[in-house]
Amino acid sequence: QSHLTATLLASILGAVLGPLQIGYHTGNVNAPARIIEEFFNSTWRARHNQSMTDHSLTLLWSLSVSIKDFGALLASLGVKHLAESYGRNSILIANCLSVAAACIMFASKASGAFEVLILGRLVFGLFCGLVMGLNQLYIQEVSPTNLRGAFATLNQVSLASGILIGVVAGLETTLGTKSNWAMMLSLSLIPALTQYLVLPFCPESPRYFLMNQGEERKAETALLRLRGHAARVSSELEEMKEEAAHTPTRVTVRDFLQKRSYREPILIVLVVNLGSQLSGFNTIINYSTKMFQATFNEAKYLTLGVGVVNVAFTLVAFFFMERAGRRKLLLIGFLSIGVCNFLMTIVDSVLLRSLQVLLVFCVISAYELGPGPVSWFIAAELFDQPGRPIAMALTSMVNWGGKFVLALVFPPLLKICGAYVYLIFTAVALLAFAVTWLRLPETKGRTFDDIAEEFRGAEGIPLHNSGGFNTFT
Repeated sequence: QSHLTATLLASILGAVLGPLQIGYHTGNVNAPARIIEEFFNSTWRARHNQSMTDHSLTLLWSLSVSIKDFGALLASLGVKHLAESYGRNSILIANCLSVAAACIMFASKASGAFEVLILGRLVFGLFCGLVMGLNQLYIQEVSPTNLRGAFATLNQVSLASGILIGVVAGLETTLGTKSNWAMMLSLSLIPALTQYLVLPFCPESPRYFLMNQGEERKAETALLRLRGHAARVSSELEEMKEEAAHTPTRVTVRDFLQKRSYREPILIVLVVNLGSQLSGFNTIINYSTKMFQATFNEAKYLTLGVGVVNVAFTLVAFFFMERAGRRKLLLIGFLSIGVCNFLMTIVDSVLLRSLQVLLVFCVISAYELGPGPVSWFIAAELFDQPGRPIAMALTSMVNWGGKFVLALVFPPLLKICGAYVYLIFTAVALLAFAVTWLRLPETKGRTFDDIAEEFRGAEGIPLHNSGGFNTFT
């Protein structure tokens, strides 16, 4: 059992400034969507002496929202190289993209070109794809076993807090106005620059020093700064050396895909992440204002409620992650999301809009209770040190790929399918529930080597344990 130290806390808080920026740019385009669409239209009129058609404007807005996720999908391919080459410094390298993106988006209004705004969101997407993978690697590797899940959940707390701040900043009563929206888009510079002031003074991952660089003395020094107690350092260092003794130093992508002990974790990571991203949560975050506008005059304030519920339940997940465990929270989350989406189909079909708002809040609560936070870090727990960077790259690709597809196709899909679109989300959530129930072992309170040994020994054969759950032994 290890305790919280000032250095460990500073390292975690310095790292989670990245997701804060991502959340901010996820939430800040929701409420002022009409104002930014009018900017698109006025730019088009100035060039062509005619307004854009509603269909073209919808497609352009969908592209503007989803281009961030497409950029993140592309950048995910670089997670492995940066993590193995630069360690903690890779987070600071990725942060340069956020600074550049904020400056580009700020310049979009002055330039009178909506393409500049789209470019800025694309560059910011590159930052997103890198930092969500790199952050979890760093947080998982500096955290003690008994606090690992809770600290990994702080990534999602920061992301949700950023979404709420973005929603507030996007309101007409704050910065979501015709004159201030460009400045609003640049405010992510504050946490980006703050990260440059904090993270360079935090220790490198001890696992990176020992297993990637072969620097045992540096690993010991970093551990001592993080744990603050020599007795804890020696036992943890021995554990890492034991893990390093029976794992290769590096794994190629081909090895990763062919290694038998990785097959079961890969399946779990794919299904949990796809289930998380294609279960409907992201449509609510991106399009909740438009969903509510059909019935409520002050829809933007209901969107603010979405942000508040989002933050509240990430905090619930933070406090329960090390008590209930990853597996239980995932099962409760996926089942609840499936039921809520099924009810959304019925409610939307009979036009009970007030109940729809309640169900939207329920979907958000269920997502942030388990699938939201766990999907981002479960890969880091299921794989050993050599496979972890590729596993996090895979996690980032699947997460951002799911977000991109959903953000792009949801508006036209909603027009075609109507309320029945929620049945798709129901099916995905229930599939993820089934795979989690059948395949995912509990990782709470277990060392990385213990979890990896379970897959190495079983070679993907599920056994039934005395607790009544399918697991690996």
